Amino acid sequence: MPSLESTRRNEPVDEGSDDEADPELLELLRQSLGLGGGPAKALPPETKVLEGAQYIFDNAIDVALSPASTKGAAESIWRLMQKKAYSTQMWSEHELHPKTKDESTVDFIFIMDLLNFSFWSENDEAHRFAVEYRGKRWTGYWSLVAALQRALDEEIPITDPDFWVNETDCTEELLRHVFRSATDEEIPLFEERVQCLREAGEVLCTEFGGSFANCIDSVDKSAAGLVNLLAENFACFRDETVFHGRRVRLYKRAQILVADLWACFDGEDFGQFHDIDKITMFADYRIPQMLYQLGCLRLSPPLDSHIRQLKPLPPGSTWEIELRGTSIWCVELIKREMEKRHPEVKMGAKKPADQQKDSESTELTFNANNHSKDAEEHTEDSEQPEQPTKTYGINAILIDFFLYDTMKTLEEEHNETIPHHRTRSIWY
Repeated sequence: MPSLESTRRNEPVDEGSDDEADPELLELLRQSLGLGGGPAKALPPETKVLEGAQYIFDNAIDVALSPASTKGAAESIWRLMQKKAYSTQMWSEHELHPKTKDESTVDFIFIMDLLNFSFWSENDEAHRFAVEYRGKRWTGYWSLVAALQRALDEEIPITDPDFWVNETDCTEELLRHVFRSATDEEIPLFEERVQCLREAGEVLCTEFGGSFANCIDSVDKSAAGLVNLLAENFACFRDETVFHGRRVRLYKRAQILVADLWACFDGEDFGQFHDIDKITMFADYRIPQMLYQLGCLRLSPPLDSHIRQLKPLPPGSTWEIELRGTSIWCVELIKREMEKRHPEVKMGAKKPADQQKDSESTELTFNANNHSKDAEEHTEDSEQPEQPTKTYGINAILIDFFLYDTMKTLEEEHNETIPHHRTRSIWY
């Protein structure tokens, strides 16, 4: 674990650097030369997000993890997810998410995650960007979903890539109408969102027959393959950066797009992926905030002070990369701890019967005053809690969804112990 008190960085790790041959390519060459013991065959796709996250964690200085708190958090999260029967069904239960299960939903999810970035505001709740829809005012991520649903209700073909590239019909003025705000603040990064629409529409129309469903069909039900396809073909999904001389992949929106398909379609049809467990947590600004709340994430005093003073972190800066990469690795460790203690929750386990969602808004009320105590209570030597009546597959996606929902609830209750970091970026 990197030390917060360390005064110098570890030496850069050469393995996996841009100057070194890709191990997958080397293996294919070995097999083609008869050195692999059999005919050459394609290796399964890998996103390398987790590999990069571990590298970031191993070389971070200002962000570290508490092993005891991480183990304690794993047990507490598992118990609450079991109690609430937390599953892919939660995704469709929200009133704004699509209810149909067809190609039109695939189109909706694509534009939703194409534009799913940077909703935080320096204004207070009453003056931040918000969308009025169905008699409610929506902010954050939900403001985007509401704006898209509102546009469809107004018969604007906002989910059609052919429409995005038609600048005669899909004018900037019309797009400002689509994303109009109930306040004086417009949607952040409006011009960048328009650029994402134009560029992605061009790729879909010229390379994939104008349909994202064709992208899904081309990857043979591989989640990692679809993430890589997005990153390779769509510049606005290519969430990569350089950390200590090594290029690392974070792929927040590419991965959450795959995760939303999986959750919406409940692992079937357009959401069927045989390697969904390769998807990691989605590195944004909410999950690091929640992991700090749980006592898992530890920050150096300068970084802690910087975040508390609401100072911006430039995208691609060392602090920002350490926060994102270490958070991915932390959720992976939480998942592994769950699987170690409760092997029955590994993905592939039998799905539970439909269960009534727990009525309580949240019980994950860790804060700065109690997370250390909770962590100690849930170490390996502690008494195991009563087993729930039902278990089901848990992966990084569901853990991320659960932590995000919980952090939003804690924020609404004004129970957060640290603000989220401020980075204005199209990546999250």
